[in-house]
Amino acid sequence: MAAPSEGTPCWADAMFSDLEAAKRFYGEVLGWTFGESQSQYGNYTQAYADGKAVAAVVPPMPGQEGTSQWCLYLASDDAAATAGKIRDNGGEVLMEPMQVGEFGTMCLAREPGGAAFGVWQSGVHEGFEATAPQPGAYCWAEVFTREPERTDTFLSAVFPYTVKRIEDDEMDFRMFQVGDDTVLGRMRMTEEFPPEIPSYVNVYFTVPNCDDAVAAATRLGGTLNFGPMDSPFGRFAALSDPQGAAFSVIDVTTTAGEMPKVGDVG
Repeated sequence: MAAPSEGTPCWADAMFSDLEAAKRFYGEVLGWTFGESQSQYGNYTQAYADGKAVAAVVPPMPGQEGTSQWCLYLASDDAAATAGKIRDNGGEVLMEPMQVGEFGTMCLAREPGGAAFGVWQSGVHEGFEATAPQPGAYCWAEVFTREPERTDTFLSAVFPYTVKRIEDDEMDFRMFQVGDDTVLGRMRMTEEFPPEIPSYVNVYFTVPNCDDAVAAATRLGGTLNFGPMDSPFGRFAALSDPQGAAFSVIDVTTTAGEMPKVGDVG
């Protein structure tokens, strides 16, 4: 299996103050099982869907306690070079590139619009072992930002993206491509978002049935933020887990409506 192309989402993880509660929640909502916690790496614990590594959960490091959130990692051929591009184009490096044993090199950053993300230069760990349509696996991600122009310029300068736009007067949405593959979305945050909600990256995980996943999440103390809603891409809903981490679920087998028209950004 080849390492993901530069700029492609390749991994997701989240810090949880109550790791066991997070494992119970996602185990039921997404069907995940969990590997052994790796004490030498801060009890980093991989999650599996049908035996394939799809994400990870980890307790916070001292001083990093707070609201949990999912972090999406974008693939890099050279994490140090990517960190330099992040700085040169108005972003902020939150954690310098750090080698994680033989697994790879990670870096944490924030784009100018305020959304945090990770960078991963793979070693023996190349990232997701399964993605959609595998239930429980990563499907898609969108950067929600209040400063879309700055975000778009930054992402296109740091990664080798081609940018397309959804031709819809009702929303400001961009799609970032690596070659012929559409790998990431960008949504402008409107006044519908409370001002206290900062820019963020929303990660979608695949489920066999959106409504069942929503029912399980809310029964276990999660919050339904939006949906369920039908779309040409699948039936989806936006949720927050009991520890505050936002994520979305999508059933890619249940689709409705016509695909949106896509145009060049010019």
